[in-house]
Amino acid sequence: MLLFFQIPSLVLAQHQEVSERPEIYKGKGMDSTDSKSLLAAFKNGLMQGHFRYFNMNTLNEKELSDYYANAAGGGLRFESAKFHSLQFGISGFYIFNIASSDLGIPDPKSGQYNRYEIALFDIEDPFNKKDIDRLEELYLKYSYKKSSLILGRQLLNTPFINLQDGRMRPTGVEGLWTEINEIKGTKIEAGWIYSISPRGTTKWYNAGESIGVYSAGLNPDGTPSLYSGQIHSKGLALLGLNTRINKWLKIQGWNMLTENVFNTAMLQTDFSFPLKKNSILMASAQLIKQDAVNDGGNIDQSETYFTKGANSLSFGARIAWKDKSWETSLNYNRITAQGRYLVPREWGRDPFFTFLPRERNEGLGDVDAIMAKVNYNFPKSGFKTSVAAGYYHLPDTKNFALNKYGMPSYTQINTDIRYTFTNTLKGLEAQFLFVAKLNNGETYGNSRQIINKVNMVQSNFVLNFHF
Repeated sequence: MLLFFQIPSLVLAQHQEVSERPEIYKGKGMDSTDSKSLLAAFKNGLMQGHFRYFNMNTLNEKELSDYYANAAGGGLRFESAKFHSLQFGISGFYIFNIASSDLGIPDPKSGQYNRYEIALFDIEDPFNKKDIDRLEELYLKYSYKKSSLILGRQLLNTPFINLQDGRMRPTGVEGLWTEINEIKGTKIEAGWIYSISPRGTTKWYNAGESIGVYSAGLNPDGTPSLYSGQIHSKGLALLGLNTRINKWLKIQGWNMLTENVFNTAMLQTDFSFPLKKNSILMASAQLIKQDAVNDGGNIDQSETYFTKGANSLSFGARIAWKDKSWETSLNYNRITAQGRYLVPREWGRDPFFTFLPRERNEGLGDVDAIMAKVNYNFPKSGFKTSVAAGYYHLPDTKNFALNKYGMPSYTQINTDIRYTFTNTLKGLEAQFLFVAKLNNGETYGNSRQIINKVNMVQSNFVLNFHF
């Protein structure tokens, strides 16, 4: 039976993306050799647990609603030892709303519903405070040398399908996934995903159904997008290649084909050059190209996701420097005016160098974004800090063809502090994230383009305990 972990509400609070740390789920502490029997494989398996507390507070512009939420929950995960190179894995998690605003009531002035806090729980049932649980993993894994093949429900991190774990639980997927590591310096990943459980939900949806679980925004002609529940797609085919050309240069390429909807391809190069005093100079470049497939998901263009014949192009660059304690970077991204960059928000966060938690540039075209970040790790203290500031120049909010969600240009500042406990509190991690988003665009007096978007601040506090 899953345990319940509860902590009193602390200060205003929380967070940037807190990783689910999939590296702890690689079978640490287990014998890598085959078990002699099926019973031995299960008796020698690895049981892991995770408790999580999350406090989030959003303060909006005067006369618009403010929100808060306190969530707590826990989960268990089991992975058997190997038996004829096969392993079985299962995990589940549950959440309680221990105190929050009324997240099912719209703001009186704008008519908009809560955007952030609701995703700590179940976005499809904002009044549910107790029965929030999900079977997250249920898979069979086959290992061969350094490679593996997994069938079933699993947690996956790619540029386009990823955990996006800035709430209580991450996005989960179901399908067939392989990772091949038999070529020195090269990793190949590929798979077919046919079911998705987005962050902030408890249900599993087929690929087409998962598009539109979140807000759908507007069509390019300004009419409401009606594609929720109307997209026809059998699944997603992904292929990724990550290879090191030499000690200075790495290249990764990804392609995601969403059957009957759209195709997205990405190429990224990462250069690193060692400097004196154990420091490194780094530079990266990224290119993303998208094209509609068939009718973009529905022959009726008022109910389609990716307009027939539409395409988009994004490119970005980063330059960074780091040593044992410091890391600084300057990041730029451009989405051209030829079309909206579209990847369902239900599937993952933006892969752009300029991404900052609590806002996205998905659904936009004709974007110029620049972001600077400074990270500092206090030696031997357990503290990690990060300060980032970005300016995002977006098309006018009335330019529906390039601005799906009516988002004005904005400036965003994030401050992130993390602490990893040791000794008697080993396994416990804390994180505080403070976010400010300031309006730099024309909103035409429309409060719908302000609330939960700009002229707001948010504090987040997260406690994780892994065992």
